[in-house]
Amino acid sequence: MLIGTAQAEGFRVVDSFSRIVRMGEGLHRNGVLSEAAIERAMEALHACAARLARRQVRSLRAVATEACRQAANGAEFLARVERETGLHFDIISAREEAALVLDSCAPLLGAGIRRALLFDIGGGSTELVWVRIDERGLPQLCGYVSLPVGVATLADRFGTSGFDPDGFAAMMEDVIARLLPFEQVHRISQEIRQGGVRLLGTSGTVTTLAGIVLALKQYSRPAVDGLVLSRDAAMAALNELREMGAEKLAEHPCVGPDRVNFVLPGCAIFQAIQTLWPASEVVVADRGLREGLLMRLIRADRARPMTRPRMPAAPVHD
Repeated sequence: MLIGTAQAEGFRVVDSFSRIVRMGEGLHRNGVLSEAAIERAMEALHACAARLARRQVRSLRAVATEACRQAANGAEFLARVERETGLHFDIISAREEAALVLDSCAPLLGAGIRRALLFDIGGGSTELVWVRIDERGLPQLCGYVSLPVGVATLADRFGTSGFDPDGFAAMMEDVIARLLPFEQVHRISQEIRQGGVRLLGTSGTVTTLAGIVLALKQYSRPAVDGLVLSRDAAMAALNELREMGAEKLAEHPCVGPDRVNFVLPGCAIFQAIQTLWPASEVVVADRGLREGLLMRLIRADRARPMTRPRMPAAPVHD
């Protein structure tokens, strides 16, 4: 959840809340959201509803993404959410999800490029957004895909084998096979060889890699958001994470015990992307779907006639 109030440039964060609920746990096996995942999500959403009740919220949008798009009981789950919390969720399409991520990350793309590849490594899915920069320097979405593989789904399928070199390689190969159709359509590797392509990643995986590169003793969003990592630095950080083992990962300030089982699956996805599309740099974004939603709410609010004092807007994301 993200609550913000509009400012001349962007917004000021009033409140935020995030919790790992592993919505995709077991989804690839059974095609439904598990009872355990639903209960974890309900607990988190009740916390969101309580925080929202303490704020004078002017407008709100809540969205659900890949897990609810896939799950046979996704609509049933969201009906329960609305009954118990009063929050109405829209299940958005992969295209709208891609457009929202692009909205939030576009300011980080910088100048002097002609193409960009955005990737968002989530729990139940990984989104790819292929972008063309037009003659005005504005990003235009020209390709997108939501792949049903994320850190939770890989962890669910491969267990702790990711800590073993062969298991990690198996995860990476699985992801590369899923990325290839997107490459065959858009020929991104060829575009990278020609130059002028920027990679931008938004997820806990890339922000963790940035934290390792910066040797942060405590995670800092201002230090990480917009950071440009060289390919060599990113891969060195990735290898450092792989060598830590579960115990040291749990103790690391940029990981922690709640994310131990998801770090290496995220690294496998990241390395698969870097293997198929070996750009020399990657821009790190600590922003994404929530920020894109919030900016759209603010723009819509500004377009309305002023009838009362402006209040914060709050998007919620599953």
